[in-house]
Amino acid sequence: MTAPKAPLPSDPPPSKDFIRDIVEDDLRSGKHAGVVTRFPPEPNGYLHIGHAKSICLNFGIAHEYGGRCHLRFDDTNPVKEEVEYVDSIQEDVRWLGFDWGDHLYYASDYFGQLHDWALQLIRDRKAYVCELSAEEMRLHRGTLTEPGKPSPWRERSVEENLDLFARMRAGEFPEGSKVLRAKIDMAHSNMNLRDPVLYRILHQHHHRTGDQWCIYPTYDFAHGQSDALEHITHSLCTLEFEVHRPLYEWFIANLPVPSRPRQIEFSRLSLTYTVMSKRKLLQLVKENHVEGWDDPRMPTISGYRRRGYTPESIRNFCSQIGITKFKGLTDVGVLEHCIREHLNAIAPRAMAVLDPLKVIIENYPEGQVEEMEIANHPSHPEVGTRNLPFCREIYIEREDFMEDPPKEFFRLGPGREVRLRGAYFLKCHSVIKDDSGKVVELRCTYDPETRGGNNPPDGRKVKATMHWVSALHAVPAEVRLYDRLFNVESPEGGDDDFLSLLNPDSLKILSGCQLEPTLARAVPGDRFQFERLGYFSVDPKLSRPGSPVFNRTVSLKDSWAKVKGQ
Repeated sequence: MTAPKAPLPSDPPPSKDFIRDIVEDDLRSGKHAGVVTRFPPEPNGYLHIGHAKSICLNFGIAHEYGGRCHLRFDDTNPVKEEVEYVDSIQEDVRWLGFDWGDHLYYASDYFGQLHDWALQLIRDRKAYVCELSAEEMRLHRGTLTEPGKPSPWRERSVEENLDLFARMRAGEFPEGSKVLRAKIDMAHSNMNLRDPVLYRILHQHHHRTGDQWCIYPTYDFAHGQSDALEHITHSLCTLEFEVHRPLYEWFIANLPVPSRPRQIEFSRLSLTYTVMSKRKLLQLVKENHVEGWDDPRMPTISGYRRRGYTPESIRNFCSQIGITKFKGLTDVGVLEHCIREHLNAIAPRAMAVLDPLKVIIENYPEGQVEEMEIANHPSHPEVGTRNLPFCREIYIEREDFMEDPPKEFFRLGPGREVRLRGAYFLKCHSVIKDDSGKVVELRCTYDPETRGGNNPPDGRKVKATMHWVSALHAVPAEVRLYDRLFNVESPEGGDDDFLSLLNPDSLKILSGCQLEPTLARAVPGDRFQFERLGYFSVDPKLSRPGSPVFNRTVSLKDSWAKVKGQ
């Protein structure tokens, strides 16, 4: 038996589950000398967080047991597939930290072999050309309690079937006029074995094979045989494929395949406040409810990457939720906790004021500028410090001031004193308002004996420490506040009405934010904790050199339930 390998760098040790138990038993018994898994996406959309669970499982098991994992595109439907999706999937898998090496495959690599096997099934009287329409075929299929009806063309001769299938291949017939079906059992309790379709006519250009084919194998016909051709030992699928397994096994049993993969099913990932149906995600994109597949509100891996999530936190999340056979709904707060946990450890601190309120420090010398040394991370002194300018005019967060504060409000108010992070004690004396009564400026004084934010010699203390930026040196910027895309916990439960469940406040764009000057040098990929506000990252699409746009990756804590009154 091959000893389990160490986890990927920075990852927690993998937890045991029933799939790993099966793998270890197979290695221990000698059934398999090694482990070969595969991640087999259809290139008809971008990967989402549910795919990340499968990626981590397949590549993770291969890594742990010294095997290999293939990346295979099950590209059997040229109507929905695009090169854009192929490229994005490869980028996402690599970003998550996994590498397939030389083992990149496509189901289209096997079109010739699959066609030959279809001919063999015809010769063995186990497949036939059917001319029922899709609707007629559905009616003939029967129900869960009633057997299906045989197709009128089920007993065609081998010669006639070979001739018709060859003419289908030659492009003589229009789409939808004929299909090739397996001849299994129209009364079988498993609907998937009631003479399933193996090939259909599609006069469509394929992104890899061009116009070489006008008949294409169905996913069900191609999937299991592709595993067999690649000598996959453990074919790991989500639970919806469990009812398809007898069909895959029928193909394997009736064709001269070079190996016999074992399919094992596990529960798919479902997240609260999230939809992961490809059809629904595509609808969100096509109808411009979001700004694209990589919109930071989307549950796609590219959307999470743009939002500032880290691959380490996603891998940790997949490890925490584990692998089971039980369907369930995972709280999206678990994912957000994993993001916070990692960013708290790695993200340098910075000061940003999102809703600026100007403060004039009346007793601070005009024209004077001091450099305040501020730690980049409170728990990691090894990452050093930075110097921030401090002068007579600063910005604070508007919500950090109240003209008539309640007892439990400890921040700034008339006659109140607070600590400015790494700078001085500050006390408010007067308030300036515009004609509408809105507060536009505060007049304050500072205590010069509290430099660095230290307590004064007289020993007095304050209860609040606030962030700030120098008004003369601040960098104006746009900040985007992203929230959950849906208002309800289970938006997947709806169908066409799921769009009515969209959260109208899922994106707020703040202009005129004021950031500390060091953030002008931030580049895409940089992540920060804006002190007291949350974790933010530089948007790779909207930012320009010297003018970054920041996305809120995640708040400092989950306030969703409180905000929504749940």
